[in-house]
Amino acid sequence: MGWIGFAIRITKVDQGVYVIEISGLRKTYRSRTGSVVAVDGVDLSVGEGEVYGVLGRSGAGKSTLLRCVNMLERPDAGTVRVGDVELTGLTGKRLRTARHGIGMIHQHFALLSSRTVAGNVAFALEVTGTPRAERKARVAELLELVGLTERAGAYPAQLSGGQKQRVGIARALAARPQVLLSDEATSALDPETTESILRLLLDLNRRLGLTILLITHEMTVVKRICRSVALMRDGRFAESGTVAELLRRPGSELASGLFPLGGPAGLDGATVVDVTVSGADADAPIIAELARRFDTDVRILGGAVETLATTRAGRWRLALPGTPQDNTGALEFLRSRGAEVEVAS
Repeated sequence: MGWIGFAIRITKVDQGVYVIEISGLRKTYRSRTGSVVAVDGVDLSVGEGEVYGVLGRSGAGKSTLLRCVNMLERPDAGTVRVGDVELTGLTGKRLRTARHGIGMIHQHFALLSSRTVAGNVAFALEVTGTPRAERKARVAELLELVGLTERAGAYPAQLSGGQKQRVGIARALAARPQVLLSDEATSALDPETTESILRLLLDLNRRLGLTILLITHEMTVVKRICRSVALMRDGRFAESGTVAELLRRPGSELASGLFPLGGPAGLDGATVVDVTVSGADADAPIIAELARRFDTDVRILGGAVETLATTRAGRWRLALPGTPQDNTGALEFLRSRGAEVEVAS
């Protein structure tokens, strides 16, 4: 099959930002019994230093998408560019060399059981031909970075799940990649360990300027560290955008999952509205001001104020006495204060 219409590239934009760009990605798996389209027409752009999450259920195509970025899976159509290098035109040693700029961490760690912690990290440097003395110094640097200096001589069987994933992260960073791909990196971990790994990834993102593209089926992961997110279903993106944009998008499925409001969508004799604010407005006393200004009883049916990755957001479901027409002034006041207002009933 010919190569058409698809491109992934990591390149500079006007602000000096490196991005991953995916256009029209398609990947089909074929067997004797038929074929399955794993990824079907996906477009995606990720800026330098961004943490971008792809969320979806098992079988949605997330892993295939991720593996196409570093050419572990070749797409059916298109080209892949990292900087000025076209990966789809490379094979063998040239492709392996080009992959050094893209690190990857795995769900089940993929560690070598016969090697120590230090040996597992060093292996990634051996592959790149790094001299022994330089390898030793870099391994020590990486183990300190992920908090495993004292476990350098331990073997994988002697480590907890969280420690194993830290080794995987250190190994992925060995060649100083620009981009880190994360394939369900926390799904095999308990909630407390998941939180520690997410804190580490966010710290690495900030300290090293890493661009992170991660896939997950866990909404908690997206809430904790992602600036942008896409919902993947049946090989396609059903919805995508920054978290801040999605929270303000009426009817957003992702927003409902990230920040469920709760409370009834309708009440007799009342106007039920969903109100979303972000940034500094999230902590402003907007509901109290509304009640005072319009001398009305405002019922809070659900919602809260939370910090989602780098976005401070407040979402509430409110009940105002009377019809929407009766509350025209109140709704306009909320909008004038920067709120996204959606009338539920």
